[in-house]
Amino acid sequence: MRSGIVATLLAGVAGLATGPLAAEPLTLEQAVDRAVAAAPELAANEASVDAARASARQASFRLNPTVAVEAENLAGTGNYSVLEQPEVTVTYSQPIERGGKRAARMAYAARGVELAEAQSRLARLQIGQQVQRAFIDTQIADQLVWIAEQRLTTEKALQTEALRRVRGYKDPLFVETAASARVTAAELALDEARARAASARNLLASYWGGSGAGLDIAKGIVKPPVSGDLASADAAVRQAALARASAEVVVEQSRATPDYTVSGGARFLRETNDVALVAGVSFPLGRFDRNQGNIERAQAERRRLEAEAEADRLARLRRLVSLRAQAEAASQRADGLIEKVYPQAQKTLAQVREGYNRGGFRFSDIQAAADAIIEVQQQWVEAMIAWRDAQSEIDRLTGRFDAAVETVP
Repeated sequence: MRSGIVATLLAGVAGLATGPLAAEPLTLEQAVDRAVAAAPELAANEASVDAARASARQASFRLNPTVAVEAENLAGTGNYSVLEQPEVTVTYSQPIERGGKRAARMAYAARGVELAEAQSRLARLQIGQQVQRAFIDTQIADQLVWIAEQRLTTEKALQTEALRRVRGYKDPLFVETAASARVTAAELALDEARARAASARNLLASYWGGSGAGLDIAKGIVKPPVSGDLASADAAVRQAALARASAEVVVEQSRATPDYTVSGGARFLRETNDVALVAGVSFPLGRFDRNQGNIERAQAERRRLEAEAEADRLARLRRLVSLRAQAEAASQRADGLIEKVYPQAQKTLAQVREGYNRGGFRFSDIQAAADAIIEVQQQWVEAMIAWRDAQSEIDRLTGRFDAAVETVP
C-alpha cells in the first residue's frame, strides 16, 4: 500500500493540520498506547487479575481448627441438680486434608491467575483493533477533505469556462445553471467531508477521553510488515483455560479421598474433681460417594477445551489466509486506481476541457469527464475501507499491539 493516495492525489494533504502550534503528529502506536492507558476495560481486567491472585492466596490456607465445649449432667433432679455433678469436655479438632487437596486447590487457583492475565492481553488487542480502525478512518477522512477541495476547485474552473461560453452565446443558458449547481454540490461535499473528518477525530480521541479539536495525526496509511504467525495471546488464553481444566480434574480426584478429623481435649468430672484426657478421630467411610461423577465431568470438560483450542487455532489460520488475500486485493485495487485510472481520468478531463473551449464538445461531456474522476475517487475510498477492515483484523489476529510481545528482548 502506497503512503496515502500517492503524490498525485495527496500533494495538498500534508498542509491540512499544520500550524504554528502543531506538535509532533500522533502515530498509530501512540494512539493505541493512549487508548490502552485510559481503557476501563483494562482496568476491569486488572481487577479480575487481582481477584484471581486473592483467590490463589486464599487457596493456600489450611482448614481452620474448631474448639468444642460440651457439658453433661449440667442440671437435673435429685443428685443432678444444677452444677452438682456436671461433666465438662473441651476438645480441639483439626481437619486433616488428604489426597493432595490443598496442593490441587492451590494449583487450580494459580491457573486462574494465568487465565486472567491472558484475557487481559486479549483485551488490549481488541482495543488496538478498534483504535486502528478509528485512526485509519481519520487518515482517510483527511484525504477526502483534500479530494473535496480539489473537486470544488475544478468545478469553479468549469463554471468560469461555462459562463464565458454562455456570455458569448456559444452555449444555452441552462449550461450556466448546471455549472452553478455542480459548484454548489461540490461545496456541500466539502462541508460534509470536513464534518466527517472532525467526527473521525473526535471518535479517535474519545478512546483516551480527549478532544479531536486540533489533533494532528501522522500522514500516510502505511502497510505493516507481513507476519506469518498467529497472536500468542489467543493461544495463551486457550492454554491457560486448558491448564485450569486439567487442574480441576486433579481437584476432583483429590476429593475422592476422605478427610480425617483428629480431636483431643480434657474432661472435668465434678463428682470426683478429676480431669481425664479424651481423644478421637473421625472419617467418612467413602462407601457410596467417591466423587466419580465430578471427576468424569472435569475430564470431559478438559477434552472439550482441547478440541475447541485446536478448532479455534485452525479457524484463525484459515481466517488469516482469507484476510490477507482480501487486504492484498484491496491494496492492489487502491494503488491501481490512483496510479493508472486516476491519471487517465484527469487527462481525459483536460482534453475535454480543451475541446470544449474550442467548441468541439458540449458541457455534458465535461460533466461526464468530471464525474468519472469523482467515481474513481469513490472507488478508491471503498477499496481503502476494505483494506482497513481486513488489515485491522489481520493485526488483531497476529498480535501487532500485544504488549507482552513488545516487551520481549
